[in-house]
Amino acid sequence: MIQWFVVSEFLYFPEDKSEYIPAVITLAIFVIAALIAMRFFIVISKREAKKTEELEKKLKQQSEVERNS
Repeated sequence: MIQWFVVSEFLYFPEDKSEYIPAVITLAIFVIAALIAMRFFIVISKREAKKTEELEKKLKQQSEVERNS
């Protein structure tokens, strides 16, 4: 019973629905920023994976050359 009272203090549903507009705009901005950040991390991750793959090939070639000599 006390939990409902505590939670109900934070619930606010305005009669004038135009008060939702700033919240929706803010939400949209943060969602777009999150998507851009996610895309940025994916691109950087792929780039790093490619560099790592090239480094592995180079090290493998060097170890084969050292074994053969």
